[in-house]
Amino acid sequence: MRSSVLLHAYAHGRLVGPRLSAAPIREKIEIALAQGAEVVLDFTGVEATQSFIDGLVGVLVLQHGPDVLSRLVFKSCSDDVKAILQFVAADRSDQYLKSHSH
Repeated sequence: MRSSVLLHAYAHGRLVGPRLSAAPIREKIEIALAQGAEVVLDFTGVEATQSFIDGLVGVLVLQHGPDVLSRLVFKSCSDDVKAILQFVAADRSDQYLKSHSH
């Protein structure tokens, strides 16, 4: 099963952000993940702030671990969004692993 999130629906112009605006979208993603779905995050026509991506993806990684990334598909990302996603995923994965290793 696959679920899609069209981020342009949440954009102000071409920009999605700030961090707080990610929470309701993240809740939809969490529901889909709990139902066993793969979730497509479609960035067509939008840019995103680092705080938004951290609130969306970073929180998921901190809560569910880096493996959650294998169930997310990032579609039509600009180079800037790709770079932010890579940074946030790496940083939050590192934090998760450090907090769960004893």
